[in-house]
Amino acid sequence: MTETAAARIERKLTHALKPTRIRVLDESAKHVGHAGARPGGETHFHVEMVSPAFAGLSRLERQRRVHAVLAEELADRVHALSMKLSAPDDSAQG
Repeated sequence: MTETAAARIERKLTHALKPTRIRVLDESAKHVGHAGARPGGETHFHVEMVSPAFAGLSRLERQRRVHAVLAEELADRVHALSMKLSAPDDSAQG
């Protein structure tokens, strides 16, 4: 069985950033007909992640870390990636 893009994203982020919580949502169905949408979906994702690796980093630095881990996916199939990234001690973790 072929690994889904969402499963691959979760696996790679888990391996690289050791999150205490991670959620990867495939939101491709919401973007049918929009730029970057493809038949079969797997183009638009939302990641919510809490990781000690984000402690002391700005929002931009956190996003850059995720983009570095997912560079292959972002260069190929993934058109859009929205993120909510926090460290365990962030007060805005909610």
